[in-house]
Amino acid sequence: MTKPTFSTLLAVSLLALAAPLASVVAGPPPVAVTAPHDRVLPLQGGQNFRDLGGYETADGRTVKWGLLFRSGSMHSLTPADYSYLQGRGILTVCDFRSSDERKAEPVAWPQAGKTIVLADEYPMSALGVAGPSAGLTAEQARDQMASSYPKMLTFFNGQYRRMFAELLAGRAPLAFNCSAGKDRTGVAAALVLTALGVPRQTIIEDYLLTNTYFDPRKVVRSAGQASAGWDKLPPEVLKAYMVADRSYIESALKMVDGHKGGADGYLRDALGLSAADLRTLRSMYTERKKPHSA
Repeated sequence: MTKPTFSTLLAVSLLALAAPLASVVAGPPPVAVTAPHDRVLPLQGGQNFRDLGGYETADGRTVKWGLLFRSGSMHSLTPADYSYLQGRGILTVCDFRSSDERKAEPVAWPQAGKTIVLADEYPMSALGVAGPSAGLTAEQARDQMASSYPKMLTFFNGQYRRMFAELLAGRAPLAFNCSAGKDRTGVAAALVLTALGVPRQTIIEDYLLTNTYFDPRKVVRSAGQASAGWDKLPPEVLKAYMVADRSYIESALKMVDGHKGGADGYLRDALGLSAADLRTLRSMYTERKKPHSA
């Protein structure tokens, strides 16, 4: 029998990763979505582009649909996608990608639209997180990923603050993204949902939905990641980098909850959100649950 090449093994691994990954990550099943709202937007070139609406808050309200969106890179959006998104009225996009990522895979919203894209210039190396290494085991790669999430809270503090300033100013619908819509975006989504009073378990469930809606092949093969060395990794190590593992987001949430005063103290001290700001955000982006019709 012919021994399979690494390229063949990598291809098989990527195909497996493209299927729902929830089965390989410990945790509860995804949060159910009730029609007529769709969690994932019907985009031809979308990557993990989904609505944060519908989640119930601790005080019994729900996050409004159609105002808050999380996504992976938007460089593959088609003209029809842009038309659809403009129809949804998206005013602001917070793009957390690095300078190199945005240069390699630029996103050009139609000039006729009113969408404003906000981004900062920085190299990926500035994150201080080691990139993929062929010498790592899968366990070491998972540890590396988990340790990177608290660092994101600090490194992207300015961009996260700006995102909240846009929300407080009412410049929504607002979408925020990185390349996969998993890590930098996952932390941002956790902060937004925390500010709106969504319970921790629901926040983790939303994070794990990336395992259903993220296509890792688009990242591994993308121009923005061409020099990252993903194609040199063993399949099990590649999976550790590409999966949304609950331990990753929990490492960031542990830092938030461990702050003096808990999550509210973190939102106040690290992100400048006062108690009045939180009330305003919850008034603007959550609503009382609508009673079910008989």
